Amino acid sequence: MATLQSLAFSPTLSHTSHQPRSLLGIACGRGHQSAGSSFNGQRLCLSRSRFTSNIQNQKMRRLTIMMVQPKIQFIQGTDEQTIPDVKLTKSRDGTNGMAIFRFDQPSVFDSSGEVGDITGFYMIDEEGVLSSVDVNAKFVNGKPAGIEAKYIMRTPREWDRFMRFMERYANSNGLQFVKS
Repeated sequence: MATLQSLAFSPTLSHTSHQPRSLLGIACGRGHQSAGSSFNGQRLCLSRSRFTSNIQNQKMRRLTIMMVQPKIQFIQGTDEQTIPDVKLTKSRDGTNGMAIFRFDQPSVFDSSGEVGDITGFYMIDEEGVLSSVDVNAKFVNGKPAGIEAKYIMRTPREWDRFMRFMERYANSNGLQFVKS
């Protein structure tokens, strides 16, 4: 149906049509086939005012939906390549919880000198950004060895939002949930 609509509302069809227009949804004319298209059928004729308002409405209502790969960042704009170990805790009444992310040898240490300092912990997906500033680096013999980041959820809504992110992140990175 979407292909039929895009052909029916195409501006090129409206300019090349020399037949009288009829009421919305009534087929008119003989079979029509455009060059390079496998569409074979009757042209859909619209009244002039209805046709132009549909074109204007389509332009105004057209939204671009971008599917963003879920990612984690410590420096905005620089994706973390290391997959973390994540531990979840939740209160008995289910109103709040905490996620602890542990990264061993994160890639941010490789690029932090040239990109900038760690500014926080950002979990990015198609719904937006979840962030925390509770980030601690671990050092062994004066060299960075790991990062621990905590994300606190204070409401059931925040918990649900976090779980949606984690499900997307797990699916895109081939991870699974292991109950302890």
